[in-house]
Amino acid sequence: MDEAAAVPDGPRSAAGRSRDGADGPVPSGDRIEDALTAPLVEAVRDLDGYGGLVYLRSRDRRSLVLAMVAGVPRSLLKSWWRVPVGGALPMAEAYRRDATLWLPDERATMVRFPHFTAGLPYSFGSAYQPVRAGGEAVGVLVVLRSATRAPMDAEVVDVALRPAERAMEEHLDPGRSGAGSAARRVEYDGEPISVRLPTSAARPVRVGLIDWDLDSDRCTADDEALALLGIDRADFGGTITDIEARVSPDDLHELRESRHDALADGRVRSRHFRVRDESLGEGRTSYRPAELWGHVVHGGAGSGRILVGALVDAAGGLTAAEAAERLPDGIFSLDQDGRLTYANRRCEELLGSGREELFGRYPWEVITWLRDPAYEDRYRAAMLSQEQVSFLVRHPDGNWLSFVLYPDVHGLTGRVSPTGPPTGTEAGTEAGSADEPGHTAVAPPPGPVAAARAGALYHVVQMASVLTEAVTVQDVCRAVSEQLLPAFGARELALYTVREGRMYLLWESGYPEGFLTPFEGVTLDTQLPGVHALTTRLPLFFESPEDLSLAYPGITLDRMNAWSFLPLIASGRSVGSCILGWEAPHRFTPDERSALTALSGLTAQAMERARLYDSESAVARGLQEGLLPHRLPAVEGLRTTGRYLPGTQGMAIGGDWYDVITTGRGVALVIGDVEGHSVGAAAVMGQLRSAVHAFAASERPPQEVITHTNRLLTELESDVCATCCYIELDPGTGRALAVRAGHPPPLLRHPDGRAETLDLVGGVMLGVQPASVYPVTALTLAPGSVLALYTDGLVERPGSDIETGIDAVRHRLSETPADSVEYLADRLVRTARRARERPDDVALLLTAYR
Repeated sequence: MDEAAAVPDGPRSAAGRSRDGADGPVPSGDRIEDALTAPLVEAVRDLDGYGGLVYLRSRDRRSLVLAMVAGVPRSLLKSWWRVPVGGALPMAEAYRRDATLWLPDERATMVRFPHFTAGLPYSFGSAYQPVRAGGEAVGVLVVLRSATRAPMDAEVVDVALRPAERAMEEHLDPGRSGAGSAARRVEYDGEPISVRLPTSAARPVRVGLIDWDLDSDRCTADDEALALLGIDRADFGGTITDIEARVSPDDLHELRESRHDALADGRVRSRHFRVRDESLGEGRTSYRPAELWGHVVHGGAGSGRILVGALVDAAGGLTAAEAAERLPDGIFSLDQDGRLTYANRRCEELLGSGREELFGRYPWEVITWLRDPAYEDRYRAAMLSQEQVSFLVRHPDGNWLSFVLYPDVHGLTGRVSPTGPPTGTEAGTEAGSADEPGHTAVAPPPGPVAAARAGALYHVVQMASVLTEAVTVQDVCRAVSEQLLPAFGARELALYTVREGRMYLLWESGYPEGFLTPFEGVTLDTQLPGVHALTTRLPLFFESPEDLSLAYPGITLDRMNAWSFLPLIASGRSVGSCILGWEAPHRFTPDERSALTALSGLTAQAMERARLYDSESAVARGLQEGLLPHRLPAVEGLRTTGRYLPGTQGMAIGGDWYDVITTGRGVALVIGDVEGHSVGAAAVMGQLRSAVHAFAASERPPQEVITHTNRLLTELESDVCATCCYIELDPGTGRALAVRAGHPPPLLRHPDGRAETLDLVGGVMLGVQPASVYPVTALTLAPGSVLALYTDGLVERPGSDIETGIDAVRHRLSETPADSVEYLADRLVRTARRARERPDDVALLLTAYR
């Protein structure tokens, strides 16, 4: 796969571009990796981590794109190459908040970001530091750390990441040419660039060159060859005899046989012999292994046959490989991406597959009985946690094999050996699922299995977890847009629904303005791929404009170059279609097709559930609106207004209400709250409102209105309680009588702007005790005062007491100008209106006394 580079300047594509935007090589020093590599490696080192990532924002600013990865295979992070800026993911939150985020272990990650854990269910710690340029966040630096390392405080992590953050900012904005100037240039839309972390130096492989005249036995050797042989150049006579004098007597035959190989075959292949090593001094002699490789050439005039050879110091890898061949267990090595780089002979025997067939490939692709995502998942767990992983596998011949994986940042070494069946599983029986201590037992698939990748499956799991929290159709559409576009690199999304045999657009993202207008309301017999995908219930994939035009001649094309058309089918019902577009020609792998098809099914189920919820909510909202007053009566000397916000949890209906009732003695200001969020709660609320209205209109005093209402609610036997605050005001004098039944105290804004909480003596909630007595408190309002009645949904916040919430609303009431009662009401409910989660309904009644 080609690596992508990016210039922090101008639009970016998957390939490098020059500064003027034309295709071509990017000058050295202008690439993103030049700015990010050294700080990334430094951050991983300073945090004692094993891997690092750098995300940069995309051209459209909707995604964070993985620009650089170190210490972790790119392939394991495929589902996270693009993440939505607004997603519930740690890198997105660090970017949005422009603040450091530290998740020391899997538990901390699960608590704060359950969707992220669903996609990467492995044990590791992670730190997230915003990358800045021009004074603003343009990306996120991520460092991965083993959860078993010594714990670190968030403050220590923040300090450790600061040098890397400053270094990145200096490289991305070297000129400091003005705030925001560099930030506007930093964007990325390519594939991640892999960076290899430095490792401790291994023994280098030493190679020397020798020319051996086979006819005269004259030799020439370079300095490295003489050093390997332990011969000073001044002492070298230039003959093969000088070399033989340095070879162990036991191996002279091996060296001499190399002459026979050269004369017979024209080449020498891996002739082993030992060379004397006197580097220990004090007369002590040891031997070090060496190999001779070479081929014969014919010299010019006067020269004979010459063996051009390489003398190789075999004290490192070659000798280690020989040692591995002698082990009774199978030994294999996988590179960082999971491809096999070494396997000994015993490994071949146990796995039943030759090394030549396995080299450079994923073992789970070659060996059919390992072709299951569960086995790839063990490799992912080892590489992403950097901890030893072991598991048991039942071979198709009935025997059990034990696998142990030992990872580091550059790959892993594996050991495979025969073992007995897990506890509770008898030999020769079908594979069970019992575990041995320290091992996970996994049964092989019963037959050929489609090559579904674990990464694709985790993306489906993550998408499912996100959709479970989507309530309305708009929530589902937004979740699909935020997840599918970044995860698969698509640029356009359109979601259509079916109504009365026609297709209607629900949501679009990325399309040119007006492009989709001609397709609105098309019938189900229209020759369009989105319609055909729905009617045939089969997904359609087109990897180029030519493919799409060939299948649908004359179809209008936009700027995209690849498309997928996915049917949305839920419980056998056609819900609609999902259309994705890619900017460049795109090859859809089997994994990708499977994942997109699975995700379309999840989308359809969520869409159908949300559609039913929206329908029920529409009925509920109609009932709620019918029970609340459509308009408040105009009263001379008073200006009143009300606000109602339904809770976001459950059905958008509840038991909060407010009312303004004219009486013979003045005007009654009422607010109440019936517990619960259901049609039943709304029905009780309607009965209470009617009762209060009737009792107030009959000119009963305030205490009798509340007493009779309490008795009525008790007689209803509805098993619900309610709170209420009732204030009867004389607009002519400003005098008022107030009764409170378990309700939050009113707030009063004085003409000078000072606001206070009215400490009204109260009684118990309505519906608890039939014979409860409710005391009355006398008040006097000065002209210019504003009285605020509200329900607890306005002042209650998770993790905070109600007194703190009341105090916050009181401050807001005091600080906001009271010239417009409408503006004042909007200001008081603004925080609640903007809250993503509103556990309770909110009702507010404001009365300005003029």
